[in-house]
Amino acid sequence: MMFFRTLAVWGLGIPITAALFFFVMAAAVFDHSGSYAHSMGRQWSRIILLLAGVKVTITGAENIPKDRPVIFASNHQGAFDIPALQGYIPVQFRWIAKKSIFKIPFLGWSMRLAGYIAIDRDRAAKALRSIDEASKKIKNGTSVLIFPEGTRSLKDELLPFKRGSFLLAVKSGVPIVPVSIRGTREIMERGGFLIRRSAVRITFGNPIPAEGASESELMSRTKGAIEASFKESKRIG
Repeated sequence: MMFFRTLAVWGLGIPITAALFFFVMAAAVFDHSGSYAHSMGRQWSRIILLLAGVKVTITGAENIPKDRPVIFASNHQGAFDIPALQGYIPVQFRWIAKKSIFKIPFLGWSMRLAGYIAIDRDRAAKALRSIDEASKKIKNGTSVLIFPEGTRSLKDELLPFKRGSFLLAVKSGVPIVPVSIRGTREIMERGGFLIRRSAVRITFGNPIPAEGASESELMSRTKGAIEASFKESKRIG
């Protein structure tokens, strides 16, 4: 079954991704906000997850504020974090992602058209400009999502957090919603291409207010919340 699942994801997923890209381009002509492109990305994600045989369970969606933008801060387990979060975060948001992803044909191009934000973590000045760009989107009412670890963790523990997420929270003054995701690492090994069936659990924690807090305080509270949620999802299975 793993062979046929892999064949379905790559054999059907690539042409579906290419076809949807042309709809994204067409939508970008009439919708400069990127909202339609994001919505199409949501549908694309659910199709990919369906082809991969991935079941996603959501808990804590009631913790997401409906009346204001937020910063979603999620742990990072694997490549399938992207379709899982894209497909199942129930509000409009924009990714902050490493710039190399934006070079991927069709996928990366669609992300640019949707108004997602590329960050160059190797160059501090450019990274700060990306944070400023994200802050402007938040002030215009759009939530953003970032992986504070900066890269995927190869173990069931969080990597050290980078300060950009928390600098952004302080600059924008909006709450951080901690997000834990479990089960995506098992779908596809890093550097591999075989697709394995997996159950994915996404948990949204209580918002952490940014007003009056320092970057270090926000970092500590967010990491603690994600770690606790991650351990709880492991216990539940």
